[in-house]
Amino acid sequence: MSIHGVLGETTSYPKTYDASVLFAITRTLGRDEIYQATSVAGDDLAVGVDIWQAFELSWLDEFGISQVAVARLIIPADSPNIVESKSLKLYLNSLNFTRFATVSAVQAVIERDVSACIGAMVQVQIEPLDTTAFDLVAPLGECIDDVLSRAGVAVELSDDIDSTLLQPKAGQMMQYQFHSHLLRSNCPVTNQPDWGTLSVAISTDKVVDYQQVLAYILTFRQHNGFHEQCVERIFADFLRLFAPTSLMVQANYTRRGGIDINPVRVKNHPVPKIGRQIRQ
Repeated sequence: MSIHGVLGETTSYPKTYDASVLFAITRTLGRDEIYQATSVAGDDLAVGVDIWQAFELSWLDEFGISQVAVARLIIPADSPNIVESKSLKLYLNSLNFTRFATVSAVQAVIERDVSACIGAMVQVQIEPLDTTAFDLVAPLGECIDDVLSRAGVAVELSDDIDSTLLQPKAGQMMQYQFHSHLLRSNCPVTNQPDWGTLSVAISTDKVVDYQQVLAYILTFRQHNGFHEQCVERIFADFLRLFAPTSLMVQANYTRRGGIDINPVRVKNHPVPKIGRQIRQ
């Protein structure tokens, strides 16, 4: 019997620099599924960025002394691929015992390798531990997490996403800004749960009913999808059902393996500055 039990087997981490561990996943797979469900084309989902924040970045200086820092990787949403998250963790760990003369050299190597993996230019920002660039920021707008319980509305556990819960009615043009900490989905590779804070800014002439929105968000709890795909599905559903003049959907996912992923998609809306939230 394995001594690891439900924790699984050990993982072999590279002890020397190895870019070959990076594993690309085509965005087409997720976007084709979204198109089948919503009729929203992939081009409409390709405006925005994915921000990866890495908190376990380490390498050796020229004297062989370990250096540590935090990093942001800014990946364009129109890249043909995403990078599988565990492969990125393995890659960053392969730098732990590799000597670099400068921080800029570390940055250049990561930009080169991850860009080659995803098929587009990646921007890497490496910050010292005393930086203010990773200070906590508040999520957007009002929190809608208690709208169902305050109304005494019970919710059943859904097997998968149910966009029929969103039933927009005609109203007057308004801008809504809100967030929920209750976004949960499952990793399609490991089936481990992923938690995130979802933020939405939308201008529409349809009424955005927060009870309906929260009930819809809760239907992701047993859905298997990558972070980027979940955000794009929410973006597609809002685009299709609310016909917004502007829309921004962002999710700040909790950290796993020292890395958190923060996708944001926009239509006629600036890409917001991504910061570190309370659970990251």
